[in-house]
Amino acid sequence: MSAALALRAAAVVALLQWAAHTAMILRARPRHGAQEVAVIEAMRSHRFDFAGAMRSYWDFYFGYGLLAAVVVLVEAVLFWQLAGAVETAGPLVRSIAILFLAYNLAHALVAARWFFITPIVPDVLVAACLAVAIVGLGS
Repeated sequence: MSAALALRAAAVVALLQWAAHTAMILRARPRHGAQEVAVIEAMRSHRFDFAGAMRSYWDFYFGYGLLAAVVVLVEAVLFWQLAGAVETAGPLVRSIAILFLAYNLAHALVAARWFFITPIVPDVLVAACLAVAIVGLGS
């Protein structure tokens, strides 16, 4: 697989991750009974001053979910653009791919510790595609 094709594959995986994450965060509803509903209501109803802004834990939770979706959308666009630059800017593409390989592996480790398997799978797939691209770009 060529470096450009590996980067395009990483872009597609990241785009699918964006779509899934966006749908999940926007459509999520409590499904685990009254205790879950109570936790969510408590997160929403208790507001406090945080750095000069009135926020709730729900604001942080929901905002972080949207932010994570934006990050993978940026990744998808970046990887697609990098694929087009392989021939003209190989060393730069390689250094950016190395950075995002490290990021995706770190993200997978965080997800493994504090989340669940679903976000780990696309992180590992993207990392694998980036590794193939890096090898294809040489040193």
